Amino acid sequence: MPEPRRPPPPARPAAHGRAILRLGVPLVIGQLSTAGFHLANTLMAGHLSSATLAAVAVGASYYAIFANVGTGALLALSPLVAHAYGAGEERRVGEYARHGAWVAAGLALVLTAALLAAPLAFRLIGTDPSVVPGALDYLHGLAAGLPAALGFLTLRYVSDGLGRTRPMMVISLVGLAINVLGNWLLMYGHAGLPALGAAGCGIATAVAQWAMLALMFGYVRRHPAYRPYAIFAGPWRPAAARLGEIARLGFPISGAMVAESALFAAAGLMLGTISATTVAAHQIALNYASFTFTIPVALAAATTIHVGHALGRGDLIGARRGGFAGIGICAALMAVSALCAALGREAIAAAYSPDPAVDRLAALLLLYVAVFQVADGLQVGAMGALRGFKDTRVPLFIAIGAYWLAGFPVAFVAGIVRGGGPAGVWSGLIAGLVASACALNLRFAQRSRRAQPAAL
Repeated sequence: MPEPRRPPPPARPAAHGRAILRLGVPLVIGQLSTAGFHLANTLMAGHLSSATLAAVAVGASYYAIFANVGTGALLALSPLVAHAYGAGEERRVGEYARHGAWVAAGLALVLTAALLAAPLAFRLIGTDPSVVPGALDYLHGLAAGLPAALGFLTLRYVSDGLGRTRPMMVISLVGLAINVLGNWLLMYGHAGLPALGAAGCGIATAVAQWAMLALMFGYVRRHPAYRPYAIFAGPWRPAAARLGEIARLGFPISGAMVAESALFAAAGLMLGTISATTVAAHQIALNYASFTFTIPVALAAATTIHVGHALGRGDLIGARRGGFAGIGICAALMAVSALCAALGREAIAAAYSPDPAVDRLAALLLLYVAVFQVADGLQVGAMGALRGFKDTRVPLFIAIGAYWLAGFPVAFVAGIVRGGGPAGVWSGLIAGLVASACALNLRFAQRSRRAQPAAL
C-alpha cells in the first residue's frame, strides 16, 4: 500500500500564506458554489414576486439554525483528520470517517424533525401570516435534502482534512448546476412541469443535495488516494471514545455557529413582524453578506487544515504563523468585499428585485454590510485558526457573549423597542461581530503562544 504524501513544513512565514491559498482556492470555489444554492434560490424567487422572496427568506432563516448545528458538529472531522494525517496515523483517519457517518445519521433524524416543527415556531414568533405558507413549502423540500447534505459534509470534511480539497469544488459546482436547472423547471413551470414557486425551489435544492452525496461517495470509494485509510473497509461498530472525541470538539463548533447564525436569523424574524418589503430588503443585504462571507469561511477552513497538519507533525511555531497568516488573508479579502458593497450597493440591490421600495431599503442596508465585513473576516479567520488547535470550547463562550450579550440587545432595543427598524437591527449585528472579532483574535494570540516550547 503506497505511503500517503504529506506536505513538507513551510520554510518561511510567507510560505504559510501560499500553503493556505493552495488548500483554500478550491474550497473557496466549492464554498461559493454551495452558497450559490441560496443565492440562486433568492434571485430566482425575487423575480417571481416579493411574496415568494419573503417566503424563501423566512424559510432560509429558520433552516440556517438547524443546518448549522449539523455543519458545526461534523466540521470537527476536519481538524481531527488533519492532526491524524500530519502525524501519519492512517488507521485513525478511517475511524474518524466512519464515526462521522454515525454522527451524521443521528443528526439527520433530530434536525429533520426540528425542521418539520416550523409551523409551531412561526406561530410563537408571530411571523407575518402571508409569508408562512410559502416558507413552509420551501422548508419541506429542504428537510428532504438535509440527510444527504449531512452525508456529503461527512465525506467532504474527511477529504478536506487530508488536504484533498478539489473534489468538494468540482462536486459543488455540479450540484449548483442541478439546483439552478431544478429551480428553472419547478419554480417557473418550464418543460411542461407545474409552476410550484417556493415549493419547487425546495425540491430542486433537495435533488441537488442527494446528487452531491452520490458523487462524493462514489469518488471517495473508488479513488486510490483514499485506500490507505480503509474508510469503508474498517469496522463500523461505533466506539464511545471516538464518538465522544467528535462530540467534544464538534458540538462547541456547532454552538458557536448557531450563536452567530441564530442572531442573523433572529434579525430576519424580528423584521418579519414589520412587512414583507422589509424582509425582502433585509434578505437581499444578508444574502450578499452571506455569499461574500463564504470566501473567508473557506479560507478559515484551509487555515484549520494547515494548522492541524503542522500540529500533527509537531511544528508549533509553524502552526502559530500559519494561523496568523490565515487571519490576515481573511480580513484582507473582506475589506475588498466591503468596498464593493459600499460602492455598488444600488446595482446589487437592483439585481435582486424589480421592486423600487425593496431596492431603496436594500441599498441602505448594504452600507451596514460594508461596515461589519472586516470584523467578520477577522472573527472567522481566528475561529478557523483556533479549530486547528482543537480549541473550540472557549470560542463557544466568546460567540455566545458577543452575539447574545452584545449584539442581540442592541438589535432588539434599537430596532424594535425604539422603532429603528432595519437600521437599528443591523446596528446590533455590527456590535456582535466587532465584539467577536476582538475576543477571538486575542484568544488565538494567547492560545498559540502557550503552545510554544518554554525555551522559545
